[in-house]
Amino acid sequence: MSEQSIRVVVADDHDLFREGLRQLLETIPSVQIVGEASDGQEAIRLVADVQPDVILMDINMPRVDGLRATEYIVKHYPETNVIVLTMYQDDEYAIHAIRAGAKSYLLKNSRSDEVIEAIHVAANGGSTIDAALAPALMREYHRLLTKTPSNNQSHLSDREATLLRLLANGYNNRQIADQLDLAESTVKNNLSSLFQKIGVRDRTQAALYAISQGFGARQPEAL
Repeated sequence: MSEQSIRVVVADDHDLFREGLRQLLETIPSVQIVGEASDGQEAIRLVADVQPDVILMDINMPRVDGLRATEYIVKHYPETNVIVLTMYQDDEYAIHAIRAGAKSYLLKNSRSDEVIEAIHVAANGGSTIDAALAPALMREYHRLLTKTPSNNQSHLSDREATLLRLLANGYNNRQIADQLDLAESTVKNNLSSLFQKIGVRDRTQAALYAISQGFGARQPEAL
């Protein structure tokens, strides 16, 4: 197994689905399954024990559901990226998952290559949202904007606008650093300040905000 493998935990209460995911991911050299959980409580314990790069999280699970498990993991183990993988094509579930801090939200009828790509994207700090749910998430961010006057483009500096364009185009921290000729630590600090300014908690929410505001239509210039 490559030392660069993405370490993944699968959390789902359906044994057959977990087995199918495991069999799929075991064929991918860049992915290593490091644990399986059948409920949210077990998922939290596994993340604490093995500290995976990515966890594939179902929503409807016993004892602790996937949304509560996601919120706990994001808060206490921020290096683990949560991908919600669920049967629920429901706007509210998607909105709650993103609010809880999930990097990505995919449906269980997604193609196998879409799931594999989402794992790689999440491991590199990016986000993937099922296309069917994107309009609902955009509406949610427009709603938040109308309630938060500070979330206005006129309050953004040129650097902040550039960061939003890069986020909207799916750039991770390393790519942003290369684009702007900055250290990754500087990019991380700048993004933290930007998130606080526009009232979001992470890069997934910031990217959705950026898209809703029309960023990402052109390649930004380095500042």
